[in-house]
Amino acid sequence: MAIKFQYNKTSLQRLEKQLSIRVKALPTIKNKEAALRMEVKKAKDKAEELDRKVGEKMKEYEHMMRLWCEFDPGIVSIKKVESSAKKIAGVLTPVLEGIEFEIKDFSLFNKPDWFLDGIEILKELSKLVMERDFFIRKMKILVYARKKTTQKVNLYEKVQIPAYEDAIRKVKRFLEDEENLSKSAQKIVKKRQQEVAL
Repeated sequence: MAIKFQYNKTSLQRLEKQLSIRVKALPTIKNKEAALRMEVKKAKDKAEELDRKVGEKMKEYEHMMRLWCEFDPGIVSIKKVESSAKKIAGVLTPVLEGIEFEIKDFSLFNKPDWFLDGIEILKELSKLVMERDFFIRKMKILVYARKKTTQKVNLYEKVQIPAYEDAIRKVKRFLEDEENLSKSAQKIVKKRQQEVAL
């Protein structure tokens, strides 16, 4: 990264200020990256756990599969999904607050006895699947934020901080050389003045 600078004290102060900002921000950004990495793992583990629960529930009800062809899927529907947002390391993530189901009227006399149990099974599976989907979405958002934060850490560590340090070093050397030349010139002038005075 090429940093534009001039060989003067004002430019040196500006470069030192920019370097200081990045050096102070780097630990915070690294902590954010570590927190996001941990939250990604938690969300992934929770999504996998919910996925496993869904699989277990499906196996648990496998013996009833033949009965489901009698079930009217239009009886149960999701009326409302309540969600909120929670900040994790400065990143907004979705949180499932609750699911409201709508159950259409049906005749208990014309339907098999297990219909009420079937409705509860569908509600339970829907909640698990919806919760899993929320954790997957949360994980994707956090993975994206972590990647961006990692890029920023790398930019600061490997590009900008070394570039500012190099620019500061160049300006300091130039200013030192200029000062040395100025002192040498003053000595020469003083020596000539002394020689002329004799």
